Amino acid sequence: MTEPAPIDPDVDLHVAAERAELRPSPLPVLAAISAGGVIGTLARYGISVAWPHRPGGFPWSTFVVNVSGCLLIGVLMAVLTERVVTWRLARPFLGVGVLGGYTTFSTYVVDIGRAASAGSAGTALAYLAATLAGAVAAVWAGSALTHQVLR
Repeated sequence: MTEPAPIDPDVDLHVAAERAELRPSPLPVLAAISAGGVIGTLARYGISVAWPHRPGGFPWSTFVVNVSGCLLIGVLMAVLTERVVTWRLARPFLGVGVLGGYTTFSTYVVDIGRAASAGSAGTALAYLAATLAGAVAAVWAGSALTHQVLR
């Protein structure tokens, strides 16, 4: 049997205010993710409005958003592992929030279904394969290149 973790002797666990000292609040992390998500989502929406595609056509805006977002995720993860980043909300804000809101793999799936429903099965399959390959390659390239630059 393992021994319980030591308890700070000046914290009375029967007092709610003192118990709260033992764990950080999740609110700053949730606020950072939310704020980042707004920024990323607005950027993605702006690109989709500026660069629409016809039904059954190749959805270039979604493709570019997802591949560029994956490239930036690779860059971000490399920076966070190679450099000491003192802002503890960097990963939640930039990674989960901004880039999570910016990339849109749910729209990717919807676009595939719409292209197939519009009778463009070839476009749907090309888009499916190109996005998957492009996203994986972009994460790898962003990470590898950033690691090289930072070393």
